[in-house]
This record gives sequence, structure tokens and C-alpha cells, in this order.
Amino acid sequence: MAAITASMVAELRAKTDAPMMECKKALTEAEGDFAKAEELLRVKLGSKASKAAARVTAEGIVSNFIDGTTGALIELNCETDFVGKNDDFLAFGKTLAELVAKQNPADVAALSALEINGATVEATRAALIGKIGENMTIRRFKRFSGDSKLAAYLHGSRIGVVVEFTGDDVAAKDVAMHIAAMKPVSLSSADVPAELIEVERSVATAKAAESGKPADIAAKMIEGAVQKYLKEVSLFNQVFVKAADGKQTVEQYLKAANTVVKGFTMFTVGEGIEKKQEDFAAEVAATLAAAKGQ
Repeated sequence: MAAITASMVAELRAKTDAPMMECKKALTEAEGDFAKAEELLRVKLGSKASKAAARVTAEGIVSNFIDGTTGALIELNCETDFVGKNDDFLAFGKTLAELVAKQNPADVAALSALEINGATVEATRAALIGKIGENMTIRRFKRFSGDSKLAAYLHGSRIGVVVEFTGDDVAAKDVAMHIAAMKPVSLSSADVPAELIEVERSVATAKAAESGKPADIAAKMIEGAVQKYLKEVSLFNQVFVKAADGKQTVEQYLKAANTVVKGFTMFTVGEGIEKKQEDFAAEVAATLAAAKGQ
């Protein structure tokens, strides 16, 4: 088994927000497997160990552009939130979103080769880096086109949602806002990725085993936990954030508004990116050293 280092413990703690010693124990039990260690922490500590998304520290903006049934959503990253509020940086993001929508580049490399006012996107990016003094990267984008109408919602400049729909514009905008707030992973429970379901089932199975309940009751506990998860992460099953009665689901709201949502895309700035914490490993090393001395 690979040695469990301070940097490994630091990385797992940054992803899960779990106590350092619990991270070390989980990594040891998982023999250094990060995914398995995170599952073990979730079993032991519950939802606290699934806070990776809330702890993402990469900075930047999400921009969008919509023209009829054509549109784009793009994420542009920088090093600090200060630059993320810079007017030139914000304008660059809007320009890129429009380029994606109108010229349909295949990927970031193709987008970088397009021109803005006589210079390539890459040259413009480099010039902006020189002017602002901070690195910036085009991380990802998605282009939309077809028969569906488009509704967009930006929560500040850090969360962007585009909804593909037919029906009422106001209802679609409300649902885009709901998505930004509640962060579903799919339209319906049937669309939830199998790998996410397996993780939830694994966690539920471990918790059921720890409960000491008879096999038949444990099986019902596991299935109940999985079904609860599916309802929580599928858009149509979620309780609508503006529901007057606190019970109306998004599906019910859309039906009442004669609106059909065909798909949605959400970008959150820095999602999945971890920023290095310079003094974190030292803190972990000190804790491990103290533990060894006990």
C-alpha cells in the first residue's frame, strides 16, 4: 500500500471538508484510493463529506449570448475574484459567448483561432493578460441551436443556466433560476447518471450495514435512500423554489404553464477545479506529527 502523505490528506480534506484525522483514516482504509476514501467519509460523516462543489476556489465568470433559438454559454477563468469583476475581462467573456453562438467553433482551440477586431482570440487573451497582469483561460463552452426556444439565467457572473424549451418565456426563465438555486443533475429520475446512483447505493448499503437491521429492512432502507436521492437531484421531481404552497414540483409548475423543458445546461465557475492552499499541507503535517507523538 502506498504511504499516506500529508499532501494526500490535505487534498482529501479540501475536497470533503472532513477533519484531517478522519481523512487520514479514510485514506488508510481505502489504501490511498481517493474515490473510495470519499465514499467512506460520506458513510461516516454524512453530507458534510460531499461539500466539494461548495469549496471550489477557482475564479472567473460565466457568460451567455442568445439570439432567437441560437445561443452559447461559456466559462472564462482567472486567478482572483478581483479580476473576475474587471470590465475588460467581463467584456471579453461576452464577446466569446457571441463568437461561439455565431461561428460555432468545434472546441476551445478552434475558438482561440477566431478573430476579434482583426486579432485572434488567443492574441486578444494574451494582450489582456499583459494589461491586467493575471493569467486567464477559456475553460469550456456549449452552443445551442435548433427549434427549441432558449431562456438564460445568470446568478451574478458565477453561475449560468440555459434552458431549452417550448412554451412560456416567463416559466422557462423561472425554471432556469430554479436550476441555478437547486442544481439538479438531470431532467427526470430516469436520466440520473448510473455512476451517481451507484455511489449513492454504495453509501446507503454501508449505512444500512452499520445499522445492524435485518436484511429485509436493510434492503428497504437502501432502496428508500436511493429513491430519495433520485427525487432530490432530478429537476422535474424537485419542489419549485417559487411554489406558493411549498409542495408544487417543477413538473407540475411547467404543466400549469403549458411549457415543456427539453434540456438544460448549468456552468458554475471553478466547478471541479481545486486551487492550491499554500499553508494547508504544513497544517496537516503538523497534525500528523502531533498524532504520532501521542
